[in-house]
Amino acid sequence: MTTLPATPLRIGLVGTGPWARNTQAPALAAHPGVVLSGVWGRRPEAAQELADAHGTEAYTGEAGIDELFAASDAVAFALPPDVQAPLAARAAATGRHLLLDKPVATTVAGAREIVRAAEQTGVASIVFCTLRFAAETSSWIAEQAALEGWFTARAEWIGALFAPGATNEYAASPWRRDKGGLWDVGPHALSVLIPVLGDVTALTAARGPSDTTHLVLRHTSGASSTVTLALGAPVGAVGTEIELRGEEGTVTMPRWDGAVGAFRAAVDALIHSVRTGDPHPCDVRFGLRLTELLAEAEKQAGA
Repeated sequence: MTTLPATPLRIGLVGTGPWARNTQAPALAAHPGVVLSGVWGRRPEAAQELADAHGTEAYTGEAGIDELFAASDAVAFALPPDVQAPLAARAAATGRHLLLDKPVATTVAGAREIVRAAEQTGVASIVFCTLRFAAETSSWIAEQAALEGWFTARAEWIGALFAPGATNEYAASPWRRDKGGLWDVGPHALSVLIPVLGDVTALTAARGPSDTTHLVLRHTSGASSTVTLALGAPVGAVGTEIELRGEEGTVTMPRWDGAVGAFRAAVDALIHSVRTGDPHPCDVRFGLRLTELLAEAEKQAGA
């Protein structure tokens, strides 16, 4: 159990979309070690509605960003990645700790700028890759990473976000339609495979139907893995599975229960890093590495 600081960490939330409404704002508002210091949104009415729902201040406009930063010790982001990146670098430059969504950016240059700003000011950072913080999956990842002799792995993350008749509110996200499963769910798969099998030393990518991307990876451990990522599959094809095979046999990643609890754990991790100065394995540098790999895959696949 993380020991919380005597003074709650003031965390401001940037963004008012479905992810902010469904996950981040509820988790931050209910966290005993946090004060939700405000909500910033591009649309004043959306910012006010979300702020009112959680008893905090609403901010909007260019001046509002600076006002939110001034009222906060840390900033959580619920924005499209290439809107998030320059604002995160700006927040870090003012000494604000970072709670970033994945991917941190869809360009290597954008991700590097956040890392540069964070390193210059020494702020703590967490990239919210859900599976690294959900109780069921984070413990499973740690258990498998402690073992040796993994031979190969298979990860499939296949969604039907854009299927005809689909009603998922995240389907309205322009950046997801533009970048597809590679960038939206690819970070999740890689955030599991890399801590278990080691960093990626070789990558091959190819396109499949709709927005599907197939990856073949080699890892520093010598193991290989295959990854299939999609958001535009038919409803009947939907499924998420990560399987490891090696000397210990075959193991499959367990299911996990929602994102709010996982986000609370990510907040715990940020508080711990702020208090101790110890970087978390899933920090902005790891976010940069994910962006490097996904950008290379996008280039190879011609996406």
